[in-house]
Amino acid sequence: MRSSGNGKVHDDGIDASEAINNLVVDEVLDASMYAIFSLGMLPVDNPRVDATMKAIDAELRVKTKVGGVARNTDDYYHQVVNDNEDVPGNPWFICTLWMAEWHIDRATSVDELKPAAEILDWVADHALGSGVLAEQVNPLNNDPMSVSPLTWSHATVVSTLTRYMDKLADLKGEGATSVHDEKPRRHSPHVVAQP
Repeated sequence: MRSSGNGKVHDDGIDASEAINNLVVDEVLDASMYAIFSLGMLPVDNPRVDATMKAIDAELRVKTKVGGVARNTDDYYHQVVNDNEDVPGNPWFICTLWMAEWHIDRATSVDELKPAAEILDWVADHALGSGVLAEQVNPLNNDPMSVSPLTWSHATVVSTLTRYMDKLADLKGEGATSVHDEKPRRHSPHVVAQP
């Protein structure tokens, strides 16, 4: 494929400028928008990041006794309830943990870590008795849904917990406590809630 410099792609006949002009904006709120700060595209204290994460929290939070954060607005994947007001979708462990990451990264005091600790406790409370985490849970009764166990859910717990412990140590002036230390510490989400 080669370009003539005028936006045209010659080998397959596609005009790249025409394709760009025909893009459709997807206005669906998606929890993955957390990546804007997590991947370093914008700093966590950027007003756009703050507004986006607050919108995710307000609009994708599941407003049932189960709680958690849905993947996106009107998420039809394994949809249990068709009630976008209270249940925009099923709660996903990773999406809920992404909110914890936002709270961790923006915290400037130990007290500001409390929302993240509450989310880590939520994850522990919604795991199966064996500790297994599914991809998502039923928003009405907490039954595991879709893949279970899901490695991505477990990996996100580990990375979020490590991030939490490092930030807590930094805020307390103790330095990082991550797995790279000479003496790694063992942590449980239930212990974390006691900063």
